[in-house]
Amino acid sequence: MPVVRSLLFNIWFWAWTVLASLAILPFAAFVSAGQMRRYAAFWMKGIHLGMRLLIGLGHRVQGLEHLPAGPCIIASKHQSAFETLAYHPIRPDLVIGLKEELTRIPVFGWYLRIARNISIDRGGAAKAMRSLVRGAEAAVADGLSILLFPEGHRQPPGAPPDYKPGIAAVYKAANVPVVPVALDSGRFWPRRSFVKRPGVITLRFLEPIPPGLDRQTFMRLLEERTEAACDELLAEPLQA
Repeated sequence: MPVVRSLLFNIWFWAWTVLASLAILPFAAFVSAGQMRRYAAFWMKGIHLGMRLLIGLGHRVQGLEHLPAGPCIIASKHQSAFETLAYHPIRPDLVIGLKEELTRIPVFGWYLRIARNISIDRGGAAKAMRSLVRGAEAAVADGLSILLFPEGHRQPPGAPPDYKPGIAAVYKAANVPVVPVALDSGRFWPRRSFVKRPGVITLRFLEPIPPGLDRQTFMRLLEERTEAACDELLAEPLQA
């Protein structure tokens, strides 16, 4: 049964994605970046609906009081594909740091560029860092917040942390608070797994880290807060 439900969800995911992509295509050249981000939130809500109805997988959000009114960096733990679909409905003024290859995908990549997401040129470590920092500075100057995954790739629940230096560079350049996010999505939507499990994913926004700290202190606080909260979530019984 989990395999069948996961198959039905995958069909829903791609059907809804194609439908949503085609529906806005005639108007895409005329929409603003903010309108495209709001449309992305609408598309993500459709994915969430399919998750609930077809898999029995919902999500809950905790700690929204930690999100500042102005620009910030959301530094999210990354365990599954779910968190790439989670944040625009919560924070519409959000741009994502993503690899440049995604912006070359026909139609979808155009939408990513319209929404002014940060394209990271991975032609080398230094080049990638410069493109990420420049994009973050431009986003904050325009009053936008930034979503980053500090580990850069999906990690299974409980895996040793692997925080990359890019988040520290963006933190220094952007000079805005960093809001860590702990989650347990990997318990329900494991990476590299076709089968998704029913339950309730938790996204927990944590106390912001203020700007202006030295690199070592910032990285220590980010890792300690995020990992401690993730451990707490993993110790909780699975939500039905």
